[in-house]
Amino acid sequence: MDASAPADAVARLFRAEFGRAVAVLARTLGDVDRAEEAVQEAYAVALERWPRDGVPDSPAAWVLTTAKNRAIDRLRRERSLREKQALLARDLEEAVADLPTEEDAIPDERLELIFACCHPALAAEAQVPLTLRLVGGLTVPEIARALLLPEATVNQRIVRAKRKVRTSGIRLAVPPPERLPDRLAVVLAVLYLVFNEGYAASAGPDLVREDLAAEAIRLTRVVADLLPREPEPVGLLALMLLQHSRREARVDPHGELVLLADQDRSRWDAALIAEALPLVRRVMRPRRPAGPYVLQAAIAAVHAEASDASDTDWRRLKVLYGALAHVSPTPVVELNRAVAVAMADGPQAGLERIDALAAGGALDDYHLLHSARADLLRRLGENAASAHAYRRALALATNDAERRFLERRLADAEGR
Repeated sequence: MDASAPADAVARLFRAEFGRAVAVLARTLGDVDRAEEAVQEAYAVALERWPRDGVPDSPAAWVLTTAKNRAIDRLRRERSLREKQALLARDLEEAVADLPTEEDAIPDERLELIFACCHPALAAEAQVPLTLRLVGGLTVPEIARALLLPEATVNQRIVRAKRKVRTSGIRLAVPPPERLPDRLAVVLAVLYLVFNEGYAASAGPDLVREDLAAEAIRLTRVVADLLPREPEPVGLLALMLLQHSRREARVDPHGELVLLADQDRSRWDAALIAEALPLVRRVMRPRRPAGPYVLQAAIAAVHAEASDASDTDWRRLKVLYGALAHVSPTPVVELNRAVAVAMADGPQAGLERIDALAAGGALDDYHLLHSARADLLRRLGENAASAHAYRRALALATNDAERRFLERRLADAEGR
């Protein structure tokens, strides 16, 4: 068997099953740290055995069984916990035995883990990185890039949060209905960050990581079903569907990045768009304040409804981005608003907004600010300034497909 095939299978499974296995073990062990360690050890065993023995018929059950055995072995080495071994072994055996063969039928313990990670006893700054680590299976460097934070800061927050979960006795459980809305904002933020890491991978050879994006969509469906009267989960689901509908057109057959304006819209997923647009209409109602995810879904819908890039209603997008900046006044939103202004009112108007953002310094290490600025300078015929901005964007970009795109744009700006 090709050794790379099992290795790839382990990597995919790591993303798909990491959160579920951690949740099942943590519920029984009462310790997310021990659960995470056991699951990590199970994947190390898989990397060793699967190339030799082949991928098992039920990988999810194999991982949980192996992680269970590793957890019990660790407990046996700790004398203070020896009396708990029999109880833990029984509970974990039952958890594994309850796993159906069909992957889609496995109960969703991850939702309980998400809400535990977003518990109000935890510091707000730690909730997102903890959930991305335990539920999404993202590494510390991936989380750091997604949150625009130093790796040391992210690691410290995760360690402290796991300690707090352990010492505070936070249970893995979905809160009662009356408490769900209080924890919803962080839950949705986490799901969107997981989706974004799949939609535009922060590093590596592939621009799109469909496993992460699809997992975020699936969990968002669960949250939307839990809270059918809340517009923001529905808005986030619609936003993800619309963005994911463009996945096949975002790269060419050679894996190169294709901008939205240049995409072949016949390759967009019509089924996802047909599902998403009614959701947008359902939550985007007159005389009802719209939240950030509803507004972003409405923005994505404008692009989806345009048969061609030239048909895009940029005036409408400028208004929507203005509303979004009002409810979510972040530098990234302002950057996107500047791009919409550039398309509606001309590149000079957009460049003035981007230059004001750049002067503030908040996005100085954000490659998309410099890329957007370079593009507007290119459109204004200022090739030297454009090349300088492209070089800055290229120095900051970590995704291989984005880097190749920026290299081509830089070559054009330099006349090569």
